[in-house]
Amino acid sequence: MKAVLITYGQSLGQPVEDLLDKLNIRGFTRWPETFGRGSAQGEPHYGTHAWPSKNGTVLTVVHDDEVAALLSALRHLNDQAEQQGLSAFVWNIEDELRTKS
Repeated sequence: MKAVLITYGQSLGQPVEDLLDKLNIRGFTRWPETFGRGSAQGEPHYGTHAWPSKNGTVLTVVHDDEVAALLSALRHLNDQAEQQGLSAFVWNIEDELRTKS
C-alpha cells in the first residue's frame, strides 16, 4: 500500500476529485483549505489579503499498482493548469486498520 498526498491550487479541487472517481479510488481525506507555498516556484497561497489564494489537500491510500496511473493522471492535470500548482508525494504504508463497511 502507498499513501499519496496531493496538494493543489483550490480551483483544482473538483478536477482532482473527479480524477479519483475516474480511477475508482474511493477512499480519501480532503482538507479544502490548506496554506503554503511551492518549494521552487509559484506565489504563496496563504488565504490573506496580500496572498488570497488557498490550496486544497487530499490524502489517499492505494494499492501499489494504482500509483503509476494516479501520478500520470495528476501530471496530465497539472500540465493543463500548471499555474494553479499541483504536487503529489508518495510514501509506503507499513500497516493499516480500516473500517470494512
